[in-house]
Amino acid sequence: MDSLFYQLGKLSASSSSSSSSGAERVDSDPGRLPRWLAPLAVAVVVFGLAVVVFPVTPLTLAGYVVLALAVAAVYDAVEIVQAYEKRTLTVFGDYKGILEPGLNVVPPFVSKTYRFDMRTQTLDVPSQEAITEDNSPVTADAVVYIRVMDPERAFLQVDNYRRAVSLLAQTTLRAALGDMELDDTLARRDHINARIRRELDEPTDEWGVRVESVEVREVKPSKDVENAMEQQTSAERRRRAMILEAQG
Repeated sequence: MDSLFYQLGKLSASSSSSSSSGAERVDSDPGRLPRWLAPLAVAVVVFGLAVVVFPVTPLTLAGYVVLALAVAAVYDAVEIVQAYEKRTLTVFGDYKGILEPGLNVVPPFVSKTYRFDMRTQTLDVPSQEAITEDNSPVTADAVVYIRVMDPERAFLQVDNYRRAVSLLAQTTLRAALGDMELDDTLARRDHINARIRRELDEPTDEWGVRVESVEVREVKPSKDVENAMEQQTSAERRRRAMILEAQG
């Protein structure tokens, strides 16, 4: 008996930990156990206990099956939503609404829920290469802070809002760098931040997502340009030193 409860506990813990992963859509997370597996395990355990503890006749056997299915249905109907998230609900593939934080009851066996974290999330924009307006190659990366404001639109209007925002930020970052001269890309990061945020606002609003902040982390010119800038800086320092020396 102990081994049955032990295995059920492991199964429930695994299902719970998987559903609280970073995936927005819980049921599409490849690392998550199928939704039907936990209630099936519950039904098997209940049926096994009933058969072992109580006498078995054709009538009682049918009763045990009904009892096991009833327990599994109750188990599958309960959906606990954490305080920092909301979940969208579909039944037979049809969108039904939003599950708020707390204890929710859903139709058993035919429901799917999709998890949306309502806290501020960070998206890393990988390093992007671009050619500035004065034909200097540069690379830059950034971080975007977003928050889901409308889980319904984030579920129905876009396949993967995190990936969509990241890709849009990448193209916008390249475009912003291409419209500026090299000196401006190095000195006016606030301008780049503002442009990326401005151009992300409209499409992300349609997806139910708000861009809270954009920060360009690093803008680097090519090695040749860096070497030329260092040589220019060194030459300028030497020139100033010579002027000071000549002035006595």
